[in-house]
Amino acid sequence: MQHIDSVFEAQQAYKYTLRTSNAAQRINKLKALKACIEENESMIYQALQQDLRKSVFEAAATEVIFIYAEIGFAIKNLSAWMKPVSVRSSMSNLMAKNRIYLEPKGVCLIIAPWNYPFQLLMSPLVSAIAAGNCAMLKPSELSPSVSAVITKLISSCFEEKEICCIEGDATLAKELLKLPFDHIFFTGSTAIGKIVMEAAAKNLSSVTLELGGKSPVVIDTTADLKKAAKKIAWGKLINAGQTCIAPDYILLPKASEAAFIDYYKAEVELLFFKDKAPDPAVYVKIINAHHFNRIGNLMDDAIRKGAVLSFGGETDPQTMTVNPAVLANVPDDAAVMQEEIFGPVLPIITYLDITDAIQKINQKEKPLALYIFSNDNGNIHQIIKNTSSGGACVNDVLIHIANPRLPFGGTNASGMGSCHGQFGFKAFSHERTVLFQSKLDFTSLIYPPYKEKSWMLKWLKKLL
Repeated sequence: MQHIDSVFEAQQAYKYTLRTSNAAQRINKLKALKACIEENESMIYQALQQDLRKSVFEAAATEVIFIYAEIGFAIKNLSAWMKPVSVRSSMSNLMAKNRIYLEPKGVCLIIAPWNYPFQLLMSPLVSAIAAGNCAMLKPSELSPSVSAVITKLISSCFEEKEICCIEGDATLAKELLKLPFDHIFFTGSTAIGKIVMEAAAKNLSSVTLELGGKSPVVIDTTADLKKAAKKIAWGKLINAGQTCIAPDYILLPKASEAAFIDYYKAEVELLFFKDKAPDPAVYVKIINAHHFNRIGNLMDDAIRKGAVLSFGGETDPQTMTVNPAVLANVPDDAAVMQEEIFGPVLPIITYLDITDAIQKINQKEKPLALYIFSNDNGNIHQIIKNTSSGGACVNDVLIHIANPRLPFGGTNASGMGSCHGQFGFKAFSHERTVLFQSKLDFTSLIYPPYKEKSWMLKWLKKLL
């Protein structure tokens, strides 16, 4: 761990140089990062194929192009983001100038997961660079091919005293979390997020936690079931369901259940199957044996407790493939309804009315995403108003993450803080208040002695 300490010390010293960097200098760093990604793009795709069996198209759309867009958006807007913000004076500082300066937090730690191992490390890194920080990167050991490519890419693009990528397992992460970072950005499970937050508290490090949860889909009687099934099939099964904002379970009226299952099955086969089986050219594998077995155990537990496997669910340990599955009549005490599935299994729960659906959602922790399929504005707004989630999407899934002008993040158990675009820039920045007092300074009016100024109290109350 000596290398970690030396890098941390070097970055602690260098952060004072970086804090004075201007927009042009930071933009050049972002351009250099993009050039390095472009140079290694084929290796990135190969690594994603090795770790997750991702096709080049899916890898490009969900991992690499996503980062190009993040970099481009930051380059375009960084000068505006960095400008001090002027705010109005109050009666207590009437003639003063009031400004908010966005300054770098300093040395940051970014811990990334394995499900989108390139995107979910590079996205916060773009924000950290834009905000003028040093950063230590910890990619996931469960996606070793991608981690190796990222390490190579970063070392070719940056000096260790600015950005350093360090590979290792949970032991490494534990050692890193002992260091007094100025900010920690963690993406992963809620359980590990609690450990990160506890470790950060010992050093009073600020944190951004991008977690997960059970993201529900509410379908009402006015929804177009066929369109909903197609969108849900894509959103659920891209990356084989190993997506933090994947639809986790369906809430719909009992009368719509059979039709939805038929539509969903047809769309699954159309999008992801070839010759009546999942097409390995488009359907991603499960990351490893542990998660493969975990998903199988979730299905077995639900069926033992009375759930019905409506279709799918076949497993192949040789290829780490779990076929898309739908579970109906799932009891609430089944494990599949208690924990985030993070796989291609879709439970279906029926409800009596919208109020009943809302109640079922609110019985669980606040999710990272909420999806609504409806053509009834009254139902849509009733659900949004009476539930809480990190984000919400009406008549679609997942795509709210793609707009850098929107904050992306969770709430309570699904996360803390936001990322992407200016929200990511602010996550890695400290909003510093600076007041420039006027030569016409009235504050001395409230200095002691107070005996002769008792008459001022009623006027102060009125003014303030």
